[in-house]
Amino acid sequence: MRIEATLPIAAPRTKKPRGGFVRRALMGGRLSDLGRLPRYMAFALLGCGLIWAPITGYLKTAPLSYKSSTSLILPGSGASASLNLSGIGQASSYASSAFASSAVSPTETYKRLLNADRILAAAAQSLGIEQYQLGSPRVQLVDQTSLIHVEMTGRSPVEAQARANAILDAFFTELDALRSDEVSTREYSGLQAIADYRDSVASTRSEIASLQNESGLLSVAQYAALVDRHLMLEAQVLDRAALLSEKSAAVARLEAKLGLDVQIAAATLKLFADSGYLALLAETSRFEAELAEATAHYGTRHPEVQAAQDSRDTALHAALGLAQRITGLPADRVAQLDLAPQGARAELLAELLRMDAERAGAAEEHATLLDRLENSQADLNAKAAAASELQDLERDFSVAEAVFASAIARAQSSKSDVYASYPLVQVLENPSLPERPSSPNRKLAFAAGIAATFMLFVSLIMGWVRLAVISRLLHQPSGAK
Repeated sequence: MRIEATLPIAAPRTKKPRGGFVRRALMGGRLSDLGRLPRYMAFALLGCGLIWAPITGYLKTAPLSYKSSTSLILPGSGASASLNLSGIGQASSYASSAFASSAVSPTETYKRLLNADRILAAAAQSLGIEQYQLGSPRVQLVDQTSLIHVEMTGRSPVEAQARANAILDAFFTELDALRSDEVSTREYSGLQAIADYRDSVASTRSEIASLQNESGLLSVAQYAALVDRHLMLEAQVLDRAALLSEKSAAVARLEAKLGLDVQIAAATLKLFADSGYLALLAETSRFEAELAEATAHYGTRHPEVQAAQDSRDTALHAALGLAQRITGLPADRVAQLDLAPQGARAELLAELLRMDAERAGAAEEHATLLDRLENSQADLNAKAAAASELQDLERDFSVAEAVFASAIARAQSSKSDVYASYPLVQVLENPSLPERPSSPNRKLAFAAGIAATFMLFVSLIMGWVRLAVISRLLHQPSGAK
């Protein structure tokens, strides 16, 4: 008997379509399919390793870094000073507030200066290190305040504090250098301007001296004094002319009253002061009396009358000759002499001579003053142009001298205005000595690791339930909200 063993024939294995793998990869499997769990656990372990390995390595290997902080403040008020110099002028200086201008921010300027290469190089040199080893400070501006917050890092608390102090020292040294350079530049330009003003004053003074030597006029005040003197001379000339007119009129009236002129009156008084003439005049009078008596008794041709007349004529001729010799007058003028000046008439003759002397004195004074007036007028005419030019030069000299003195005072006062371009800055907080390192920040690293781990698990959970979520979204009615 033949026994044949029959073996089960295995059904042929059917290959799953490739589209099924793609669909499973995209949409996932069922929620109850625990066959996927090993893969998800592997992804979770791998993801946690990728997250925590760098964090742990960073915390283990990163060097400790300490941060020292300091704060600077810019006072907001300005400063002003005024100086009055007697006889020279006024000098004032004003340092405006650091925040007076909206176009320029001093805090921004100082922020850039704190990070300038010169500051960093000077700070590194003071610490004895290279500039690249020092690093750059972190500068923060506090809004709505004039505070500047500066932070500096180091590998130890002391090193961080030392670097912050070095930055501040270099910063203030550079500020002093900038301010000194500004003052020196201003002083140099001021000295140049002062030299120009000095040259202007010297040039004007030289022109004034040259004009004074040429014209003989020392100042405008002198010309004004000459004008005043000329006006006084004009007044004196008018007064003397009136006085002379008065004296001349009085002499003319008295001459008319006496019937003779001043020369005859002077000659008469001179003759009657001569004893010889008086004797001849008395003899003539005696012979005149004898002639009158003889004429009364005899005729004109009687010998006694003729003898008396001859005696009278001889005495009269001798008296006239003597009078001509004494007075020096011609014979016709001697005949006009007053032969009876005794009594009141003699006083009138003397008064006439006195008034004529006064008239002559007044005339001489008037002539002298008139001559002085003419000379004064000629002098004023010659100095008028020079006085006008001298007045202009003196005004220019006064202006130049005032500008020169003001420039000197301004140059001296500007030395105190050292905060004009670089405002005053003060240290509000000294560099701190940190108690704990600022880097690496362990709390931040752990928080980042925990957050990354949480996000990894969230993503894995979303991957596990994606099929259910996608199916619900695909089969959701179109009208569902």
